[in-house]
This record gives sequence, structure tokens and C-alpha cells, in this order.
Amino acid sequence: MQPPTSLTDLEQQRSELVLEFAQLKDLRPGSVTGIVRRCGKPTCHCAQPDDPGHGPTLRLTYKVEGKTVSEALPTPAAVRKAEQEIAEFRNGIFT
Repeated sequence: MQPPTSLTDLEQQRSELVLEFAQLKDLRPGSVTGIVRRCGKPTCHCAQPDDPGHGPTLRLTYKVEGKTVSEALPTPAAVRKAEQEIAEFRNGIFT
């Protein structure tokens, strides 16, 4: 895009940007990961040496101000929604 040279150019550029924003779907950065963990209770099956632990529990992981944040995805619908939003982010203008 050329630098705008007049008010008319600026208004045209604004209109184009508004149209681009209107076409965006829900999006977010991150990854869906499966977490296997041990609960820490000494009498639980996961405390046994050969036990695989609890899970996998699906979580959404992303960065906020340089720190990793992880959110639980408790239902298959939540997993599908997160995966769609991540795909939209990766295919959109933010990649």
C-alpha cells in the first residue's frame, strides 16, 4: 500500500481495513495439548511406579506478556472451538 497523500486516501484505506476486520472469524493464538499428570495422593493408582497417571486432559496453551498460560478444555465442544480459532489465527493476517 502506498502512503496516503490526502484525506480521501485515508478514508479509502480506513474503509478497506474495516472490510478486512469484518471478514475475520473468532481467532486466538495457542496450541491444544494433552497433559498427563500425577495427583500427588500416596494411595492413588498414579503413585505406582508403572502407572501412566491421570489424563490426558486437553488444555489450551498460549503466551501472555511472555508467560505461558494454560486453560482447561473440559468438553469436546470446547476443544473443537479452540482448534477452529487457532486455525483461523494461523491462516489469518496475524501469521
